[in-house]
Amino acid sequence: MNELRFVRLGFGEDAVEYQEAWDEQRRVHAARFADEIPDTCLLLEHPPVYTAGRRTEDSERPLDGTPVIDVDRGGKITWHGPGQLVGYPIQKLPRPVDVVAHVRRLEEALIRTAADFGLATTRVEGRSGVWVLGDPVEQRPKLGGLSLDFDPRLNDDEFDARLNGPEYAPSNAGQRREDRKLAAIGIRVAKGVTMHGFSFNVNPDNTWFDRIVPCGIRDAGVTSLSYELGREVTIAEVLPVAEKHLRDILENAELAPREIEQASA
Repeated sequence: MNELRFVRLGFGEDAVEYQEAWDEQRRVHAARFADEIPDTCLLLEHPPVYTAGRRTEDSERPLDGTPVIDVDRGGKITWHGPGQLVGYPIQKLPRPVDVVAHVRRLEEALIRTAADFGLATTRVEGRSGVWVLGDPVEQRPKLGGLSLDFDPRLNDDEFDARLNGPEYAPSNAGQRREDRKLAAIGIRVAKGVTMHGFSFNVNPDNTWFDRIVPCGIRDAGVTSLSYELGREVTIAEVLPVAEKHLRDILENAELAPREIEQASA
């Protein structure tokens, strides 16, 4: 068993500024690398902030010049803010690190968390995170009166959903019955120790996502636990449930280094 401790850094009025949390991540990361502390998961809320991973393109950032913090994790641009449970598991893994396996473990913990509240979620092939699946394409309402075969988000290089109002807004994906992301995951591994982690939408104002192209995905959107359940759910309700499943999975995982295929002679 791998010991995992949780540190609740701040929620609500005590939400933690992104830069402060990032500094704390680096401090804990150094201590974990030196084996001065056990694996540690920081849990918190942030005040509203956009953060961009290394693969973010200019065309995915806010059009209105809203500041964005560029960070050293994988993935693209996202938003953090009130109503969103953010977790930074700082865990030492065998090298060479199996990054995909780590991501899958975080996804599984969050899938189980949603299930405890009565919401079925899943993974989507080729897209990290935890998803609520939409209707089959042929059963979805038409966008702008057009067949989905001509969805301009995918077929028009000059089309920008950020300029086209609620009909294409990521926060309205549930109304369009499209796939929508409940939890995003973006990590970094340095010296065999993980950083960054996940954001789980409990009851945020998802219209913050409408200023960007969340995670660089144009044909899906975002959702929250409260929206999907049709009732208000709070961070305080979700926090102990998420901790339980993170502990169960991260402490009991059989950690193994990534297998490296040997080139044939």
